[in-house]
Amino acid sequence: MGFNGIRSIGGIKLAVAVVVGIAVVIGGGFAAGVLGTPSVTGVDNAFGNVTEETTEIHTDIHVRNPNPIGVTAGGLTVDYEVRLNGIAMANGTKSGVALDRGNDTIPTTTAMNNGRIPDWWVSHLRNGEQTTLTVHADVHSSLLGRSFDAPSVERGIDTSLIEAFNSTEDKEVNASSPVVPDPVLVIRETRGEWGAVSESETEIRMSFDVYNPRSVPIAVSGIGYDVAMNDVEMGTGSTNSSVVVPPRSEETINATFRLENEHLDEWWVSHLQNDQVTTLAADFYFRVDLSEGGGDAVRVPLDTMTRTIETDIFGEGSDDPGNDTDDGSGSDGDGTDSSDTPTPTDAPNDTETASGSTTETETNDGLLDSDTATPTETATSTETATPTETATETDDGGLLGALRSDTP
Repeated sequence: MGFNGIRSIGGIKLAVAVVVGIAVVIGGGFAAGVLGTPSVTGVDNAFGNVTEETTEIHTDIHVRNPNPIGVTAGGLTVDYEVRLNGIAMANGTKSGVALDRGNDTIPTTTAMNNGRIPDWWVSHLRNGEQTTLTVHADVHSSLLGRSFDAPSVERGIDTSLIEAFNSTEDKEVNASSPVVPDPVLVIRETRGEWGAVSESETEIRMSFDVYNPRSVPIAVSGIGYDVAMNDVEMGTGSTNSSVVVPPRSEETINATFRLENEHLDEWWVSHLQNDQVTTLAADFYFRVDLSEGGGDAVRVPLDTMTRTIETDIFGEGSDDPGNDTDDGSGSDGDGTDSSDTPTPTDAPNDTETASGSTTETETNDGLLDSDTATPTETATSTETATPTETATETDDGGLLGALRSDTP
């Protein structure tokens, strides 16, 4: 071995010794309380591109490093997860992340498999149209030998799609028959509830309170239905429900309709592409037998039942969790701006601006098919210090509201 080889080995040993020495010094600094512990100050989420198969979820993890030095040797590993009713919708790992002084933002992107939507739907309906959304992030430094967690974000999401099938308004059933005057029947009330829900289908159980204003019995021999969400056909068919309504009397007709859950992923795409707005439309018809009055059996369409819901799952459009509508003015109704861009001030005497460039590798765990590419990102962080507030909220007024985990 020549002199150069000996010098190379000596240089390697020296470099290793320096790195180990730095780690020991840094670790000792944390142990002695001389250096501050980095912390996760916030987690922001937003939907990205959506296709028939996948939905992008962008997660920005805000980290604060109170020390005068950054963390680059060995880098950081970030784990993050988004769950709906305990069902993992998006999770992943990002490694090789550098952390600058002050405040920094670690951007991540996960492709959610839309095939998870039916699983969530079943849990949502079985839970009374309620969902608990949780987001958790963990940042680990191999150099510091420790992890810093963000507080788990928890948000309640309530919907009321079944309300589309409830009505106490009188609705006339007109058969346009030459022998029996209209209305041949009057629907006094309709009531709907979710029935059995499985991986493949969802039942809607409905009751129609029907009054016969005529002097002859009127028979309803069946009910047809067509239910769509954002023009995506969810279920169509007919029942053989048969009830004879005596003259000037009222009867209740019960029927069960079925939605096909295989269409839910298509509906989900339409929901996101429509700015998280869904319109449910239910068309019904009665098969009415007018033979007692000298007429024929006819198919009579009923008024369409509709309901529109708007969601803001990640709080991208409103800071007011109780506000179910948006007039586009950017105000929460109290004269304040409803923009969800955080604008808190930095800590006293700390005016650091995080900046840096690093190559980061991101891995999606468990939610993508095996042939889905693992994205590799090159991120340049130029974030200005913006620590935010801790938020644990429950939305009792619908699906609107901000989703943020922010700690000062």
